[in-house]
Amino acid sequence: MASRQMIQQQNREAVVVPGGANKQKNMAAERKNRRALGDIGNRVTIPEIEGKPLPQICRPVTRSFCAQLLANAQAAAAENNKKNSMTVNANGGIAVDGAMPKAMVKKPAQKKATTKPKPKPEEIIDISSESDEVKKERLVVNKEKTEQQSLKKKAPTLTSTLTARSKAACAMNYKPKELIVDIDAADVNNDLAVVEYVEEIYKFYKLVENESRVHDYIDSQPEINEKMRAILVDWLIQVHHKFELSPETLYLTINIVDRYLAVKTTSRRELQLLGISSMLIASKYEEIWAPEVNDLVCISDRAYTNEQVLRMEKRIIGELEWNITVPTPYVFLVRFIKASLPDSDASISQHNYEPYKMENMVYFLAELGMMNYATVMHCPSMIAASSVYAARCTLNKAPVWTETLKVHTGFSELQLIECAKLLVSFHSMAADHKLKVIYRKYSSPERGAVALLPPAQCLLVAS
Repeated sequence: MASRQMIQQQNREAVVVPGGANKQKNMAAERKNRRALGDIGNRVTIPEIEGKPLPQICRPVTRSFCAQLLANAQAAAAENNKKNSMTVNANGGIAVDGAMPKAMVKKPAQKKATTKPKPKPEEIIDISSESDEVKKERLVVNKEKTEQQSLKKKAPTLTSTLTARSKAACAMNYKPKELIVDIDAADVNNDLAVVEYVEEIYKFYKLVENESRVHDYIDSQPEINEKMRAILVDWLIQVHHKFELSPETLYLTINIVDRYLAVKTTSRRELQLLGISSMLIASKYEEIWAPEVNDLVCISDRAYTNEQVLRMEKRIIGELEWNITVPTPYVFLVRFIKASLPDSDASISQHNYEPYKMENMVYFLAELGMMNYATVMHCPSMIAASSVYAARCTLNKAPVWTETLKVHTGFSELQLIECAKLLVSFHSMAADHKLKVIYRKYSSPERGAVALLPPAQCLLVAS
């Protein structure tokens, strides 16, 4: 503190001096020694010293450049000191203060100061603009590198090309999964639809349908032929419609009749009794309110008594070993129609009396196939899938067989052609056939009058 006050006091004494001459001299000296602040940016202008303009610096002052300037300044100062202290001998020898001869004195290594030509004063380099250009160049280079890398990634490799060609040669190019419609999406909240395990149920049906499949039995029946069986089925469809029973009951009734005839020889006189007893068993299995035995006796014009019907019922159950739970064509029809409806929205008519033409057409063809003995050789799932295929051909649906139907039915279009042709031929002969119960049933407006539609010509011509 004391030293600072003494310096301030000395400064005051130096400034405050009587007489204006000393004051002007001090101010002139201060003005001479004071260096004006220049632009601290990139455009640096150095003031003249001793009337000689200094060369302008044309590059940024980096650490290496600053060190070089400092080394040059030190070398120049050392050289001036040596010139003052050195004496030149007459012989040309040099002695430093008469201490050591020239041979013993080692000069320090000096860096030669590089003299650069004076740049033109108007050429001033703007570092900021140069750095921006460098950044832009780097961004462009990086962008080109990333584009090249992405092109390399997208470019197909030799392995992928060979794999695609081999799949195409082996016909392994499958359609994407997006084409397969989730037919159970609308029934997620429906507990009766059992969406959680409906696929497993139908896998089980496909496995066990061959166990209860009916073989060709008509040659083993001496008194029954195909025509008599068709008459019985036609009459049972009429009785089923009279009692207003469920479709499951009708298909199970025909299944019980065929399975019994396949294992037991039956006379012509007992054929109608077999039919009404089979319907009694199926009604007890499927219906909430099954028809009474007396009702069945009355509708058969009392050709049999109540005791005969009950006795035949016991005989049928014994021959079938109480195995009534079997997959019928109706079980598969429900599933396959559901798989076909997403692509058959156009089949829904604007009229109220024919809401689902596609569904009625499928049932019409399935019942025609059930009445004719020629379809017995096909399994239930084949009959159901062929009915859907023939119905789509009749209604001109495109495509005829979708990926969704192929997945849920398990059959391709080629596998269904033979059975579908058979069903379409039954449709073409239904109007002129003597047995017209099915034809009249599906000619009503309530069922869309699908029996009146022309059969699928593409399948008839192919046959």
